[in-house]
Amino acid sequence: MVELLPTAVTDPMASQLLSDYFAERARDFPAASGPYRTPTPDPTAFVPPNGVFLVARDGSEALGCGGVRRIDDDADGAVRYEVKHLWVDPAGRGLGLGRRLLESLEESAIAFGATRIVLDTNASLIPAAGLYASSGYRPVPAYNDNPNATNWYAKDVAQTG
Repeated sequence: MVELLPTAVTDPMASQLLSDYFAERARDFPAASGPYRTPTPDPTAFVPPNGVFLVARDGSEALGCGGVRRIDDDADGAVRYEVKHLWVDPAGRGLGLGRRLLESLEESAIAFGATRIVLDTNASLIPAAGLYASSGYRPVPAYNDNPNATNWYAKDVAQTG
């Protein structure tokens, strides 16, 4: 049974997943977009209540990861959290883990106070764009200067409680 576990970005399992993710992106990054720039996640950004980083594990096997972190409020006052590094290892694809990770990250962001969740991606990641569209994300203008991104999305969320 696959569990989604909060994990420090510096944990060896999380670090390995991120390394595998960045290596895959660098290998498959569209040449027309220039070289892939490997980001270095700030470990403090993924610590509650500013964020969380999740690892999808089946026993001792790590199958995917993703994080959500607080960023500056939007111009309209929306409290924004950003989804980062959402990735599923090829061994875990087709199991719905990407959707499970995204939904769990959204739940965490809402619990932390988010009223808007944002993310960026590259147009070459067609399955990711499908996941985001089917999860209620809408295209928005660029909200950051990520050199790897070509598409930006947002989803307004309601606070509970």
